[in-house]
Amino acid sequence: MRFSSRTHWDLQPTELTQALHARQAAGLPLLDLTASNPTHCGFRYDAPGILAALGDAASLLYDPDPRGILRAREAVAAYYAEAGAAVSPQHVFLTTSTSEAYSYLFRLLCDPGEEVLIAQPSYPLFDFLAQLDDVRLVPYPLFHDHGWHLDLEALRQRITPRTRAIALVHPNNPTGHFTKAGERLELESLCAEHGLALIVDEVFLDYAFSGDSPGSFAAGAHPVLTFVLSGLSKIAALPQMKAAWIAACGPKPSLTQALDRLEVIADTFLSMNAPIQHALPEWLNHRSEMQRQIRERTAANLAALDETLAQQTMVSRLGVEAGWYAVLRVPALEPDEHLAVRLIRDHGVSVHPGYFFGFSGDGWLILSLLTPTEAFLTGIRIICSAFSRL
Repeated sequence: MRFSSRTHWDLQPTELTQALHARQAAGLPLLDLTASNPTHCGFRYDAPGILAALGDAASLLYDPDPRGILRAREAVAAYYAEAGAAVSPQHVFLTTSTSEAYSYLFRLLCDPGEEVLIAQPSYPLFDFLAQLDDVRLVPYPLFHDHGWHLDLEALRQRITPRTRAIALVHPNNPTGHFTKAGERLELESLCAEHGLALIVDEVFLDYAFSGDSPGSFAAGAHPVLTFVLSGLSKIAALPQMKAAWIAACGPKPSLTQALDRLEVIADTFLSMNAPIQHALPEWLNHRSEMQRQIRERTAANLAALDETLAQQTMVSRLGVEAGWYAVLRVPALEPDEHLAVRLIRDHGVSVHPGYFFGFSGDGWLILSLLTPTEAFLTGIRIICSAFSRL
């Protein structure tokens, strides 16, 4: 049987996956410092309230709207209004996930083989999405010098006649840094110069470690076509409910064409079901309690991490402004993947190796700050102890 070349992946388990499975099969304890699913991290959910929102009788009526029901889109617009951004409900498209939102935008902006520029380090899911939509991703570098910065000259050099958009995550995952106001202006200038769209993923926007946040790309002037993505997976810690959106902004001629074309794409799939759409406003309105719990957990874990790292000199962490992750700098004594395998096999601690997120070189480990604090602290102590013995 012949299959599509776009699905010609190496599906053999990696050495890291094999080490995880071997430890689990042996019944040995494992401290998972990669946990990013909030439903598995011990947070308290208001189950009756969450499930009650699904009981709206209007969900039994089928009134398909390619953009999503108006009440849900109005709730998304109200969410942005609280952040100081004026977003029209008519410019919002509901999707089942930000992954689907990216797919819509790749189809909207790119012919097969055309390019989208994407920052590295960043989340690795984009590679699969682009491949499935016959789009080529071209990485552009972020560099770290007393904080993370956009390498604007390197970005400019990667723009070709086949480039259609620049994508970024704000704040970035996993580095946890915001795109600064000056960088936004430079990005918009590049997009205007070359006729490119800007795709901005803001799923971690609400999780700043201080009140000093540049805010949403949905706010302010939009000299170029800009698509802002987010959803309930992070905002309300409800990844299982599959509710996300695209908020489109930009100069009127381009924006009008984009909205019309997106409507046809969305009408072709009609993917989000009615109960979720009707429940979305209620879930958005009650996001504050889940966000409070997550902020307390991530702040406590970050403080515990710093206290532990202060007691030794082999492991350090990079600054983080927002999000659910911390980046560790460790001695580059072996490839990151081998190090991650050894931590599982010899010490029972699971971490992400840096290459997983596109970090250059070795000596990078990525930890989730969602892990319950006791397990997180134990795992950090084990990691530091392992390097101290070396």
